[in-house]
Amino acid sequence: MKLLRVGTAGSERPALLDQDGTTLRDLSGLVADIDGALLADDAALGRIRSAAEAGELPVLDATGLRVGPPLARIGKVVCIGLNYHDHAAETGAATPAEPVVFFKAADTVVGPNDTVLVPRTSEKTDWEVELAVVIGRTARYLESHDEALAHIAGYAVAHDVSEREFQIERGGTWDKGKNCETFNPLGPWLVTRDEVPDPQALSLKLWVNGELKQNGSTADQIFPVAEVVRYVSQFMTLYPGDVINTGTPAGVALGQPDPKPYLRAGDVVELEIEGLGRQRQELKDA
Repeated sequence: MKLLRVGTAGSERPALLDQDGTTLRDLSGLVADIDGALLADDAALGRIRSAAEAGELPVLDATGLRVGPPLARIGKVVCIGLNYHDHAAETGAATPAEPVVFFKAADTVVGPNDTVLVPRTSEKTDWEVELAVVIGRTARYLESHDEALAHIAGYAVAHDVSEREFQIERGGTWDKGKNCETFNPLGPWLVTRDEVPDPQALSLKLWVNGELKQNGSTADQIFPVAEVVRYVSQFMTLYPGDVINTGTPAGVALGQPDPKPYLRAGDVVELEIEGLGRQRQELKDA
């Protein structure tokens, strides 16, 4: 299933994208929202699936509707840095021996087509297309890759926007460059696990002003999705509705020759992951 939320920010309603890839179906008669509580409720998900298969869900007129983040009330956004061989190489970083873990606050999450704000004083705002994993079952000390995959509810497109000066040159941890307002567009859909048989076989692409900048595959991940979920569960409890951004392939501005083409107000970024949908953001000054 492809689950999404549409409407003005803070007032989104749950919906489902039909099998035809264009028709939206209204889920508000069945569920209050798409969140961790829903993802952990197999019976509720079963009711959605049965109603969709029976053609019982009403059509939702999508004309002019904003697409919001596909998940409400996110608990935490865990991020994995330097998780693609080609990205580590382009930045001159050594291949990590263990996953590099950092966090984004849940309030950085916005809709897939919402405006991204360039922070005041920013000179090095960068792009990063990423596969996001959405947790569906409480995960603690997982022992195997199969167990890790079974705790995943689904997948989504994430844009891990980063300010490189704040992240790298201003001291401390990466958090200052990762948690600026609007720095985690998510969606358009939460695609359930059954529709993504192999998360290590997905293409990722990103364009800036129509120019292809990133063109990678999750096959190039240093730590595959299952290992990322298993590993993170050793250090923290993952709850339904938590999100893990699993890293970005080569092609970011940081890895380009000087002068590096960092983002400015007026730029348009588009990104997509195979089977998970497409985003488009215009950048504006904060």
